[in-house]
Amino acid sequence: SSTLVLSIFLFISMICFVTPQNSYADAPKDVTIKYDPNSQTLTVTITHKSMFPGMHHIKTVEIKKNNNILSTNNYDTQPKDVPFTYTYKVEAAKGDKLEATATCNLSGSKTVTLTVAPATK
Repeated sequence: SSTLVLSIFLFISMICFVTPQNSYADAPKDVTIKYDPNSQTLTVTITHKSMFPGMHHIKTVEIKKNNNILSTNNYDTQPKDVPFTYTYKVEAAKGDKLEATATCNLSGSKTVTLTVAPATK
């Protein structure tokens, strides 16, 4: 009888830990990017709430230009204030397609793209 109770407890515990918990781990809610051709800076703004940014955070931001990976930026935590912004130096010209993918360390990712507009003087 104690073995049965222990088995049931272990089974329920396993279900709780294996089943994804949407309230605790989710893909970034929103990602926006802007490119400044004058400073050649890509700004990535991410909305991803976390009560424990050391355990649940955006782990990578991958930057692509014209479908080629320029950088994969790894993070061990995220800022507490949401949304937060990262900036990256990217050389791009009018018509280049820039893409940023923000990936949660526990579950999900979001990708956004933009086409570079001409520089303003």
